[in-house]
Amino acid sequence: MNAVGDGVGTAHREDGRPNTSTVYIPAPDGTPLATDLHLPDTPGPHPAVVIRTPYGRTAHRAELRGWAAHGFAALAQDVRGRHGSPGPWHPYREHEEGDGTATMAWVREQAWSGGGPVVAAGASYAAHCALATALGPPGDGRPDAVIAAVPALGLAETAREPGGPERLWARAGWWAAHGDRPDSAPGALTRALAEDPRLLEHLPLTRLPDRLGRALPSWPELWDACPRGRTVLRGSTSPLPLLAVGGTRDPFAEDTMALWSGWGGPARLLLGPWGHRLTADRTEIAADRVNLGALYVRWARAALAGRLEPERRGVITLGGSGRWHGVRRGDAQGPTDSSTRTTTWPFDAPSGLRLLHGAEFTADPARPVRSDDLSVPADAAPADRCLLLSPPLPRPLDLLGPATARLHATADTPAADWAVRVTALDPAGRAEPLAFGIVRRTDPPGETVEITVPLGTLGRRLPAGTRLRTEIAGHHFPAHARNPHTGENPVTATRLAPSRRAVTARGSALHLTVVARRRYVEPVPEICR
Repeated sequence: MNAVGDGVGTAHREDGRPNTSTVYIPAPDGTPLATDLHLPDTPGPHPAVVIRTPYGRTAHRAELRGWAAHGFAALAQDVRGRHGSPGPWHPYREHEEGDGTATMAWVREQAWSGGGPVVAAGASYAAHCALATALGPPGDGRPDAVIAAVPALGLAETAREPGGPERLWARAGWWAAHGDRPDSAPGALTRALAEDPRLLEHLPLTRLPDRLGRALPSWPELWDACPRGRTVLRGSTSPLPLLAVGGTRDPFAEDTMALWSGWGGPARLLLGPWGHRLTADRTEIAADRVNLGALYVRWARAALAGRLEPERRGVITLGGSGRWHGVRRGDAQGPTDSSTRTTTWPFDAPSGLRLLHGAEFTADPARPVRSDDLSVPADAAPADRCLLLSPPLPRPLDLLGPATARLHATADTPAADWAVRVTALDPAGRAEPLAFGIVRRTDPPGETVEITVPLGTLGRRLPAGTRLRTEIAGHHFPAHARNPHTGENPVTATRLAPSRRAVTARGSALHLTVVARRRYVEPVPEICR
């Protein structure tokens, strides 16, 4: 396969050839995929790293220079239909695998590569591209290692929570900015909300493009039912080395955990105190920070040289402590080893969670509990949530691993979402989000049932004096679409109805995984061995 340079790039090697150029790599159907290429100053052949992104290849030029400075040929490519690459833009479709495979094969044909090793890397959607390529057929089109940061694993995984509810805010923002267009409009949803603050309240949700003022033909298709877990299942048979990077504040953290836990080859996990942009809250101390660029280079060298030990290893932050905790093995529910244990906080014991109000409450989609407001009304009538509070912690508590709420509860409607939000209150009463989960249920109306709500993987040190506030509600809007309680699809529903709920304290509890035996590690050496 051939590629044509366009003369872009101003840095040159000592022999006069440009370090940086833009080439067009042909996809299997001949579509030219715009790709920035940065070569090291030293003679080849070089190992290579490939990033395929919908967010604009030019945003990666500093990253490419960093890889090249460490001896890697570095490429960033616009995926089909985005920015410099022509063609239709269909997120998460099968062509990402074929386009990635063609790009890998082209890299190995180049003289500066010499058929050498290639790493597929990326964050968010680019991680999806890296994984799709890594899980392709064996041969020159498959990379030798993969780095997947805050991975957006697929259409189903990004559209809905594992428990069913639709991720409305995140998907509306992403589609408004990037959907059905060759470029991006950052902040498009924010601007639309400034004009109509109730934009996401209008029904049906399928009409959102009309209110945004532009065509989004792929928006309704986003919500079509499709199976979850395909990438994780395929990864279970992959022999390739994997570095999975995520954040305890990232909405896709559990997908990162599942990918690492189920991967077939040597797998490494770094779960830091970060959100989806891999940045930490300002309250995190400097010791929590990791130079991800330096880590990626060091891990890639170890992976390509075959120096990684075969077992699964990882490190998880203990946010707020400056410490990282090593984990050696895991399953789909998170890390499990002898260094942790599960503690139970029952709803009906003085040492657990004390009911403040709302043993019976009304989940009204016309007045939903909001995801963007941590304040709790003191005396709402009728109650819109069940509210519980723990005593102050007598000593610091290190949380590390999966958290779960198990409820004995009743709804009077055939369809009901159950949202659980756990907030850490410091001695001064300041609130910080700690854990969240939401599930959709279709139980017989009026029947008390046991409901399990996974709350994600935690990595946090809580200081003495902290209290845990737990809210149980029927909505978490606008982060998630409102369940209309009519049995209709929340995306196409046109009417809403209240749902009366009851939570039985007996048998209900919050389950948290805590550190039983400290296993502090330095994250970079642990991940690279």
